[in-house]
Amino acid sequence: MLTAHLLAMLKDWSGYGYELAQRLEEAGFGRYNTGSLYRMLRQMESLGLISSLWDTSAGGPARRMYSLTVAGKLFLDNWMSLLDFHRRTLDAFIGPADRPPGRTPRGDEAPARPTAARRPRTSKPKPGDKP
Repeated sequence: MLTAHLLAMLKDWSGYGYELAQRLEEAGFGRYNTGSLYRMLRQMESLGLISSLWDTSAGGPARRMYSLTVAGKLFLDNWMSLLDFHRRTLDAFIGPADRPPGRTPRGDEAPARPTAARRPRTSKPKPGDKP
């Protein structure tokens, strides 16, 4: 999930590792260990999902700027399609989160849940079993 979130952040802009860490915290991932984040970014780069270059334009030390690659965009698009599929499947199964309980997708009342009933035996009786 973190990989997909990083790719989504880099979809609209290129960013430095420190900025990505700040945005992860703002997005609710908490304070992320920068060493772990940079390892993940290097791994994503080795997979071809992102690219980086040293930015020396600002005064001060050079910083690594990360950008989304075409492969990263395709990965993100596939991930988003998969999440959308799962969301639609869950909506069909349990209903969307904004639908009041006890209502169908059309808005009418949902049928009452069936009560538990004793099911008839479906296996063959064994010798000595009582009918």
